[in-house]
Amino acid sequence: MFNKVYKRLRAAQAEANTQPANQLKLSSEISELSKTIEELFEGSDDFIVRPLLIGKKRKAALYYVEGLVDSKKVEQVSRTLMAMKEEELLELEDKETDFVALLQEQYLALEGSHTFQSFDEAIPQLLAGESLLIIDGLPSLIIIASKKAKGRSVEEPQSEVVIRGPRDGFTENIQTNIVLIRQRVRDVSFKVQTTSLGLRSKRKVAILYLKDLVTQNVIDEVTYRIASIETDDIAETGVLEQFIEDNVLSPFPQISHTERPDKTAAHLLNGQVVILVDGTPFSLVAPITFHQLFKSPEDYYDRWLIGSLIRFLRYVAAFFTVFLPSIYIAIVSFHQGMVPTTLALSIAGSREGVPFPIFAEAMLMEATFELLREAGNRLPRPIGQTVGIVGGIIIGDAAVRAGIVSPIMVIVVALTAISSFTFPSYNVAITFRILRFAVMIAAALFGLYGIVISYILINIHLVGLRSFGSYYLSPYAPFNSKDWLDLVIRAPVSLLKMRTKEPKTKERQTQP
Repeated sequence: MFNKVYKRLRAAQAEANTQPANQLKLSSEISELSKTIEELFEGSDDFIVRPLLIGKKRKAALYYVEGLVDSKKVEQVSRTLMAMKEEELLELEDKETDFVALLQEQYLALEGSHTFQSFDEAIPQLLAGESLLIIDGLPSLIIIASKKAKGRSVEEPQSEVVIRGPRDGFTENIQTNIVLIRQRVRDVSFKVQTTSLGLRSKRKVAILYLKDLVTQNVIDEVTYRIASIETDDIAETGVLEQFIEDNVLSPFPQISHTERPDKTAAHLLNGQVVILVDGTPFSLVAPITFHQLFKSPEDYYDRWLIGSLIRFLRYVAAFFTVFLPSIYIAIVSFHQGMVPTTLALSIAGSREGVPFPIFAEAMLMEATFELLREAGNRLPRPIGQTVGIVGGIIIGDAAVRAGIVSPIMVIVVALTAISSFTFPSYNVAITFRILRFAVMIAAALFGLYGIVISYILINIHLVGLRSFGSYYLSPYAPFNSKDWLDLVIRAPVSLLKMRTKEPKTKERQTQP
């Protein structure tokens, strides 16, 4: 399905805007083929040409990019071809079957070797690390599997801390990532469809799903959106996400990303589609719902009471992250009568001598903590943690001593910052941090009324949001009582017998 849609969309473009490589025709003369290939790579010093003689008479040439190929495999292929005898070569040519196929089968027994009839198909393989073989008299381009195995080994995820569960994480090699998922989902309905994206980079992209769970509409929609992308390069899954998400203006992520294979496998078993891009250790998951962004695999690895408590704390932390500074601003500025007299006097006393209004004070502290957080992320990890912790303590204490901010404001901002670290997904924390500033402005202008209006507008936006056709706010809206067993509170595993209603799946039952 993926390849059919992809080729159909590319056909029209190929007719209207044909690239130079497409216009090149294959010749059986090795001199013409060599000239064409060498012209394509003229000026590239790492492009290697190795002339060969097969059977002491037949001219051939092997092309590869230095550094991308495994030198041992290249030497093996060269020795094998040059060691062929004239009789063996003539015997292959006399057979009625395809000469190239026999050559690959009997002499170039390397998994992944292919024959192409156009430069447009063969050149990307050459640039990906394979070797290109041409033989005099054969109008075919033989791609020999010689790519060097590269990349770091499987390690613990860097962006998602594992408290309990598997310690392996994705790498930058897409094939390794597919293997990590296959080790967890050993089902014949597990399908992998691959293609390349990027008009210049030709980066490998894979769509993974369980055929007997995912609805055909979701597969078609994901396939169509990816196949419709026309850009020079898809450098990372974040770029792909921006191309295929439903609402590019929404601050809320409509596609989840993760570095954990166990979490990715859980999404597959939930009837969702996973997208992998070569060169990045992150996978994309679609469609998703809002409540899935609050879930972590540890919620299910621990007993239900522990998982429920931790998940409930995340929802409380989400409320603090977005609304705590704005509630403090509204109460101090407009609604002093809502707090007990002793607390009101304590707040007034702590603000004595502070030269800024409460809104400016809050914005100053929030901006300072955001700067410290960003600096901690960009610096080397040991130094970054030190800057984040020590810098926050020193600046907060100095600001209070200088009378620039009140001690209670430091407490409110610190509690807000700590709450924003509790989310399993980094992009969700970013979203809530953005909304915090918008709600603070509304609170400074209209008090608690502004906070209520902001809350209503956020919910209106969430209700209208979709992720590949799925209701983003389900099971809150539309309401589904059965899905509440695995929402704010996680019920015991023995009671979780059905998949959630959104995203839609072909089979909802998980426990017979």
